[in-house]
Amino acid sequence: MKLLKNCKILIVDDTKTNTDILVKALKNDYRLSVAINGKKAIEYIKNNRVDLILLDILMPEMDGFEVCKRLKADTATRDIPIVFITAMDDPVHKTLGFEAGAVDYITKPFDAMEVKARVKNHLTLKIAQEALKNQNLILDEKVKERTRELEETQIEVIDRLVMAAEYRDEETGNHIRRMSKYCEIMGRAAGLSARECEILSMASTMHDIGKIGIPDVILLKPGKLTSNEMEIMKTHTTIGSRLLAGSESVLLQTAEVIARTHHENWDGRGYPRGLKEDEIPLPGRIGCICDVFDALISERPYKRPWALDLAIAEINAGLGVQFDPDLVIIFNDRVDDFIKIVERWS
Repeated sequence: MKLLKNCKILIVDDTKTNTDILVKALKNDYRLSVAINGKKAIEYIKNNRVDLILLDILMPEMDGFEVCKRLKADTATRDIPIVFITAMDDPVHKTLGFEAGAVDYITKPFDAMEVKARVKNHLTLKIAQEALKNQNLILDEKVKERTRELEETQIEVIDRLVMAAEYRDEETGNHIRRMSKYCEIMGRAAGLSARECEILSMASTMHDIGKIGIPDVILLKPGKLTSNEMEIMKTHTTIGSRLLAGSESVLLQTAEVIARTHHENWDGRGYPRGLKEDEIPLPGRIGCICDVFDALISERPYKRPWALDLAIAEINAGLGVQFDPDLVIIFNDRVDDFIKIVERWS
């Protein structure tokens, strides 16, 4: 903690007699500087650290009220306590002084003991406030560090799930990576913040986590699914939702939304709940268009990959039916970026 004796006081007064009295009263306890007018005071403060200002009101060119207002208007100097020193003792001027931002008023002629006591009180308070501020900064940094650690743990868990998916099916692993990149592009173009895009990108990798509960005989079936098998396959959305539900993590909350809603259609004919239009959360609508595009251009046990131009045409055919019309427009604007991702992760 800063010691009182290391505090620096600026005395601002155009009368030498006054500054001499104040210097004599305070010189043994603090580091002092003197400015003979308001302009010089402001210039000095811009280039030097000051802990307290003793400021006269009646000065030529720029009075103390104006000096105080300018210092309080500047974020770099507004926290410096200002004590007015003046012979003007009427309530009106005191009110003006406090309105300008002063913390105290010392009237002339000075009483040395009063000056020393008031200065000590205000500097002690300032030191305590700075100590509290520093402590809060330390605590904030610790919270940020802990948050980073938790986020890194979450990312590691997600990465390991991707590894598990790759172990089961290498193409599924690549699909997850492409989904992550697609969703980030779409989220950014849809106006999400950088942090929201980051969360969307990570959360989207878990969109099909519910397939862990689907039997391999259905999940890896080389032919078309029967209607009964299709109903079982559809349950991967609710299985994924249950797996991810109940977390306080924004990342996992977003992942749960995507897992649950990425097969909902704009026209209400999707599953599991038949949501439509804006009833479907934006992460789910983004996940839907990205998942369908990638499914089309990917090889599956039951189909060959589609050509890119045919996949793009299919997305456009789903405008206002399966997909959010605004997102289809965004998709078309960013389709070259999608293609680069396909080329990178194929």
